[in-house]
Amino acid sequence: MGEIKFLIIANMTELITKDILLAEDDKDDVEIFDTALKQLDISYMLRNAQNGEMLFVLLKEKIPYILFLDIDMPCKDGMACIMEIRKNREYDKLPVIMYTSHMADKIIEECYRNGANMFLAKTTTFNELTAKLKKIFSIDWQDYLHYPPRDQFVMN
Repeated sequence: MGEIKFLIIANMTELITKDILLAEDDKDDVEIFDTALKQLDISYMLRNAQNGEMLFVLLKEKIPYILFLDIDMPCKDGMACIMEIRKNREYDKLPVIMYTSHMADKIIEECYRNGANMFLAKTTTFNELTAKLKKIFSIDWQDYLHYPPRDQFVMN
């Protein structure tokens, strides 16, 4: 008789590497973001689009688990990018987190109306960024595309 072998995987989510796409042209901000991600208990691969045009090249290569999108970028800004993303049915399930230093109500409202899932202001401290990223990654984006009410749109 043959041997029966079992493979038990305790927590499959721990084995899945999250493909994170950060559309950000500032190299220092990319480095800070990556360092903050390293503090979280997740397996990830970070890809970086340094402008709006490169973002769509990377999106065509592979749709990420989540996209963090800066507003001020060369070639095509984040506002134009979110509008283009939401017009394309291929990206319907893509969570888009606006990641920017802009905090004007008009900008926040425009991001919300254009279909962003959340608004994450660039923080002044590393610990604050890490805490906010931890909250964002506590959401199961694959099974539940989170569209919070307007009063919960800005990550605090």
